Amino acid sequence: MAILEREVTGAVAHLRMNAPERLNALSDEMIAAVHGALDDVAEDRSIRAVVLSGAGKAFCAGHDLKQMTAGRQAEDGGAAYFKDLFDRCAAMMARVQSLPQPVIAQVHGIATAAGCQLVATCDLAVAAQGTRFGVNGVNIGLFCSTPMVALSRNIPRKQAFEMLTTGEFIEAGRAAELGLVNYAVPMDELESTTQNLAAQIADKLGSAVKIGKQAFYNQLQMPIDQAYAYTGDVMVQNMLDRDTAEGIDAFIEKRPPNWTQ
Repeated sequence: MAILEREVTGAVAHLRMNAPERLNALSDEMIAAVHGALDDVAEDRSIRAVVLSGAGKAFCAGHDLKQMTAGRQAEDGGAAYFKDLFDRCAAMMARVQSLPQPVIAQVHGIATAAGCQLVATCDLAVAAQGTRFGVNGVNIGLFCSTPMVALSRNIPRKQAFEMLTTGEFIEAGRAAELGLVNYAVPMDELESTTQNLAAQIADKLGSAVKIGKQAFYNQLQMPIDQAYAYTGDVMVQNMLDRDTAEGIDAFIEKRPPNWTQ
């Protein structure tokens, strides 16, 4: 049984974490599988959007604590293993956002610790009502410092700090209010809502979405004057794309665009 299932429907790639007995924990194997699949998707220009989900009763319960405990048996107490683990996990998270295609998290059950980090890292997220989100490592004495990076860039500061220091869960409706997810929908509408969102994105000009996604994350790190200068250059680059010219002509002429990509 593959730890990560892959399926392509039209221009949408579906990646499903498939370790339900471990609540799809981010084990060494899962991190490698997700990162590898994202690398493969990045090279496939026919794919315009990605949906990431979890098998079984949960999306992702964070790091594999049993595996982490085994890592403590090393002479250094696990320091080298833990550093390598968190570096590999951070690289996988970064790959989500450096991917040319938008990635949508399809979330149900629970998304805790690094699982919540993964939701926050994805470009978009749809959650089933009743899904619980938490960065609750503090409850076992492990502050969720790496999940904090993505979480604090998604929701307001005080709410992020409250979640991090209390270890309390929030449900899907509250997650949508705070901006952690885009939509909270009934469980029986989760897959269709996510698929419709992915299809809507996949219908757009792939080169434009690729340019825009990269620019979106780059400009967030800049002062506003630099951000405008940078995105102005991005707009020039986008305007010089022949498919963009076709899209503008088609709009003016009131016809569907005939894109080559």
